[in-house]
Parts: sequence; structure tokens; C-alpha cells
Amino acid sequence: MTDADLSPSNLLSIAFAMLLMASVLLKLWLATRQMRHVAAHRDTVPAAFAPQIPLADHQKAADYTIAQGQFGLLELAWGTALLLAWTLLGGLSALNGWITGWIAPGLWQQVALVVAFGVIGGLLDLPWAAWRTFVLEQRFGFNRTTLQLWVQDLVKSAVVGAIIGIPMVTLVLWLMGATGPLWWLWTWGVWMGFNLLMLVVYPTWIAPLFNKFQPLEDAALKERVTALMQRCGFTSKGFYVMDGSRRSAHANAYFTGFGSAKRVVFYDTLLAQLTPAEVDAVLAHELGHFKHRHITKRIVSTFALSLSALALLGWLSQQVWFYTGLGVVPNLSGGNDALALLLFMMTLPVATSFVSPVFAQLSRKHEFEADAFAAQNAGAQDLANALLKLYKDNASTLTPDPVYVKFYYSHPPASERIARMVAHG
Repeated sequence: MTDADLSPSNLLSIAFAMLLMASVLLKLWLATRQMRHVAAHRDTVPAAFAPQIPLADHQKAADYTIAQGQFGLLELAWGTALLLAWTLLGGLSALNGWITGWIAPGLWQQVALVVAFGVIGGLLDLPWAAWRTFVLEQRFGFNRTTLQLWVQDLVKSAVVGAIIGIPMVTLVLWLMGATGPLWWLWTWGVWMGFNLLMLVVYPTWIAPLFNKFQPLEDAALKERVTALMQRCGFTSKGFYVMDGSRRSAHANAYFTGFGSAKRVVFYDTLLAQLTPAEVDAVLAHELGHFKHRHITKRIVSTFALSLSALALLGWLSQQVWFYTGLGVVPNLSGGNDALALLLFMMTLPVATSFVSPVFAQLSRKHEFEADAFAAQNAGAQDLANALLKLYKDNASTLTPDPVYVKFYYSHPPASERIARMVAHG
């Protein structure tokens, strides 16, 4: 083996290829475990749920989980091929060369590169999004959106993304080029400020572009949830009902916003399925996240991880082998910030896929804590009943593979959650 074979560029290419292969094999192994485990338990409802969950609903949940797994494997294959095409096979380098032929190197050439990459990626993802909505979700009776509404959402998302995203990308790229070696610290501050701002802006101005939010009109239910909020020491800007049924039969509720912009939002599908006491319990669970400061902890951890990632990018962006090792010929005249940013965004998930169990475990811990808070302030049995209805109506499997759960489940399986609630009850 020659010295050229051991160059940093070649070593990075080999390491990235091996890491990507290991990541794909791990995901393939986990997905097949999940599908086999669910299929093996398809014909028997777990004893703890037999009185409440009919066999037909259990089988539907199994079939839905398996169908999602199969679709996920196709997406995994496509995503892996696309990542290789963009990196080691030279796709990003070719796109950069083409844009440089039209726009002189500089800030606007870099902005154009990021925008072009985003547009191409979005177009390549469209068939998968359409298939998920109109084939997979339609097959199991969850899709309620029309092609017209789907296209309208797509156009709105593109317009909002351009209005918000392009100025943000321009600012970040300007900071990368104008603020010296510590650009990553300035960028981190701007990025964190932007995320905090969006906690206020999104529920007030962006979400209403896609859904209708009507004030909760059920006086008795409003009185119940207001009393619950007061008991738990919370206030909100209001209680709203979202027309989730326009697009999907899935149900949910959430507590959104920041500071004075906080609001409680119920899907109309949720209110149609649950009793007032069960709605109380679901809301109490969401309040539990705030009471235990889970949202604040997640924001702080996101800030810390973002700072670390940007500091790493700040160093990598100065290394020629970072570009060449990932299939990109950097611009000789400088102005490689967009290339560095895109390469980092594409490759970082490959490395972090191996630490996903750590974040999943932390999330499940938070869910248990929120469940305990709800059991104490609204009733364990009501929350258990609500969760069973939601598991049934959302076709969530009651028999997931334990290893798959460790890696991917942000919420504990139904058996674990309800067992703890019964103990609290």
C-alpha cells in the first residue's frame, strides 16, 4: 500500500463507505427483526389487551407495521444510493461545477448551490411522499387528503420554506465567510435565536396556513381542561381544535408555543374518540412534559449538540481532505462554505445513527415521567383507556420487537406504559 493510498482523503472515503455500510446493515437487521416479530404475534392479542382490543384490530396494526417496515426498507435503499450519488460518486461536485458556470464564485453562487440542492432533493422525495400518503396510508384507511389539498400543502410548504429558509441560508453563509475562524460561534448564536423565535412564530402564523384552528366550543370540556391547567399551575393563550381529519384519521393533542404564545391544540379526531376524562388525561400527559422541564432540557441539549456540531464543521471546512474524501472538488478560488455545510448535513446522520438508542432511551424516560404526572393529576385508568383507543385507532402494534424498541421508539411500548399506569392506579 502506497502513501497515496493512506492519504487523509482516501482514508476518509474508506471510513465513510464502511460506516455507511455498517449503518445500512444495522437498519436492515433491525427492520427485519421488527417485521418478523410482529408477524409472529399477529394472530394473538396479548393477554393484557384481549378484553379491549379485538383480534381484527390487532391484525390490522400488525399488517400496517409490516407495510411501513417494507416501505422503510425501500426508502433506505433509495436514500443510501442517493447519498452515495451526491458524495463519493461526485453528484454534489458536478452540481457545484454547473452552478459555478452560471454564477461567479461568491456568496450568491453558494446560496444558489444550497437552494438547488434543496429543490432537487425535494423533487426526488416527492414520489415517496405521494406513495406514503395515497397508497400506504390509503390502504389502511388513514388518508383523508385529496390530491388537490396535497398539492396545495406542497406549494405552501415550498413558499414558506423559501421565504424563511433562503434568507437564513444567506445569513449563515455570509457569517461563515465574514466572521473569521470563530464563524461557527456566531452562526450558533443566530441559529439558536432563530429556533426560539420559531417557537413563537410557528403556532401563531405558520400553522394556520395549513390547518384551521377553532377555539374549543364545548363549554363543559373547556371548563374541565381549564380546571386541570389551573391545578397543575399552567396558563395558556387558549384551547383550540385543529381540523386534522381533513388529512388523516390519526389523532393527537399537543401543547405548543413559548411564553405568552403557548396554546393547547386538540385534533378534532381526538375529541371524537375520547371521553372528557380521557381528554383530560392526555392533556395532563402533555403538561407533564412541561412540569418536568422536558422541553427546556431538550432545547438545552439541542443547543449543546448544535454548538459541538458547528465547532466540528468549523474545523472540517478548513481541511481539503474533507471535500476530496467525500467526492467533491473544492473551489480553488475559495468560497467552499456551502459545500462544507451540505457535506456535513448529509454525512452526520450516518455517524449519529449508532447513538440513536441513547436519545431514544432518554425520550422514553421522559414519557414515563409525563405518564406518572398524568396519572397523579388526571387518573391512571383514564390515561390507560385513552392510550388504548389511540393505539387501536392509529393501528400501532402492541407487539414490537424489544431490540427495535431500544433503537427507535421515542415512546415506550403500550405494554410497559399501561403496566406502570395500573401500578400508579
